[in-house]
This record gives sequence, C-alpha cells and structure tokens, in this order.
Amino acid sequence: MTNIKDITTGKPWACKFKITKMLDQNGKPVKSGKLGVVYSGPGNYEGVGLIKFRDLKNSLVQLIDVETNIEFVVPFSDIWDVDTVEFID
Repeated sequence: MTNIKDITTGKPWACKFKITKMLDQNGKPVKSGKLGVVYSGPGNYEGVGLIKFRDLKNSLVQLIDVETNIEFVVPFSDIWDVDTVEFID
C-alpha cells in the first residue's frame, strides 16, 4: 500500500475510510436533507472511496464513496489501504 503523502497525480487512487455520520436504517450514510429517508441516528461507517483531492496542508482527503456515491472530506488519520485503481468496463 502507498502512503497518502506519496501518491502521484495523473492516476486514479482509492482508499478505505471511516467516518461518523447520520445513517439510514441500513447503516449507510445519507445526504443531508434527503426527503423520505428514515434515519437511525449517527453512527460509524466504513467504506472505499475514490480520491478526488488531497490537501497536504490540512491533512484531508476529499473522496467519493463507491457504494453510496456520496462525497466526504476525511482526515488522513481515518484512511488506510491507499492504492491505485483500475477501472474495468
């Protein structure tokens, strides 16, 4: 695995991450203000995200969760298993 500080631009990267967010009844995070969603309350969620942006100054990564397609900003301390991505049609 690669350290988040060592990744190179021009390649697709992904990582595993953890966050604490408002979850639905299936334990998945939900977008704020989404109508018709029954919330189960705040909780911990782990997922895999495609990295959009890395902020070295503030030690943050902006990513898109591959399962829910929701965008999150996550501190470096809450990501692991950083690796390149291969897209397959």
